[in-house]
Amino acid sequence: MGERGYLGNLFPNVRGGIPRGIGLIPFIILSFYFLPGYNSLILIIGICAFIDDIMGRKKSPFGIEWGQLSRGIGIVLVMFAGLFLGLGVSSIFIALMVQPLNISDMQPGSTCIVTIIMCVLTIVLMLIFGSAEVAELPATYTPLLLLVVCLGYCPLDFAGKIMLGEVGNHVFGIALGVSFYIFGGLAGLIALFIVTTALIAFVRRNNLKVFFRRNLRLLDPTFGDYFMDVLTGGGLGDLFRKWILEDKQPIVTNPILISLGFRRLLYNPYASHPKRYVPKQKPRLEIR
Repeated sequence: MGERGYLGNLFPNVRGGIPRGIGLIPFIILSFYFLPGYNSLILIIGICAFIDDIMGRKKSPFGIEWGQLSRGIGIVLVMFAGLFLGLGVSSIFIALMVQPLNISDMQPGSTCIVTIIMCVLTIVLMLIFGSAEVAELPATYTPLLLLVVCLGYCPLDFAGKIMLGEVGNHVFGIALGVSFYIFGGLAGLIALFIVTTALIAFVRRNNLKVFFRRNLRLLDPTFGDYFMDVLTGGGLGDLFRKWILEDKQPIVTNPILISLGFRRLLYNPYASHPKRYVPKQKPRLEIR
């Protein structure tokens, strides 16, 4: 159906045309088999994310893309649902796990490898430090279920023949966030949130370096820039920069702030006169 043009944004012309949104299958499985109560978070973000996949970059009457609007609504609804479940502040960080996992899904297999590594790490930490049972199930049930689902999905993703789409990476993000929370509460969630973001920045560092030089006029990016891109990049991040910075483009010169990635954090693609960051020693192109 995609080859015949019936699936629109669900069959983009990438590498000759591949199906997108196959993460719908992990979404359905996790919706049924995830922990009672927590599966409502999966259901909310999965529905909103699939709408994002279908609508894509079509402009809404509100001045933003339908996909961005649907994703933003999903994140907010997950926060409120988490508060209703009694997760408190943790619900915010669980919902925000959507952002780094969404950025990770920019190259074949990257989201899957990050999910696999973080699931294994969470299971090991649970076994070492111990975590309370949830709904009469061992704490390891949640990351182990996500790991099994990801392993079942990932072979064709590694080969670049299918794409998770927003529905897949968003669901993986929420499931990881819940796993982190079950392991160590708010503190464990924040710590593993940071580890996940750093891991994604490391996995995508080569692609991000090219992206920075071509699109952001940032010729000497630091690891902090990669980290900030994973944490705040994408359409929603740029939209917030537009609202906050308006037409301004702050210039960061402090070495500490540069190392922490503030050039990427404050980069405003909507500025009328964005400035190119040119290092004193220009980087040389590597010939391999």
